[in-house]
Amino acid sequence: MASDLLQKILDDIKSAMKARDTETLGTLRTLHSDIKNVSINSGVEISDEIVLDVLAKSLKQKNEAIEMLKNGGREDKAAEEVKAADLYRKYLPAPFSEEEVKTIISELKEKLGASSPKDMGKMMKELSPITKGRFDAKHLSQLVQEALR
Repeated sequence: MASDLLQKILDDIKSAMKARDTETLGTLRTLHSDIKNVSINSGVEISDEIVLDVLAKSLKQKNEAIEMLKNGGREDKAAEEVKAADLYRKYLPAPFSEEEVKTIISELKEKLGASSPKDMGKMMKELSPITKGRFDAKHLSQLVQEALR
């Protein structure tokens, strides 16, 4: 199955080339390369799921780099990373609000009959694929812990 998300990235690469937008072009080419590498290394065809996984991982790396650059006093480089992170976010589905995630957690808690902190693993296993790339995993974990108290 071909990836619609990958096609959108490729179309945006072409647009950036035509517009001579070297910054955007470089960022998108890096993203495309990362996606292809994951596909080759795992031996599977590129799907939207793979593209989303790569985007989420790349975005996490960008956010860590921004933090380190700001702490190191490299605001100029941090600004470049912020632009790249914003560009990556454009391809992710709309993020969930905290209220939406709390609703999903309560519905799943009822469905699974989860009632104690021992059920944390069961809950996270079900929630992670749903919220991947759309809600922060650490924050998700905190909300699940609160719900299971």
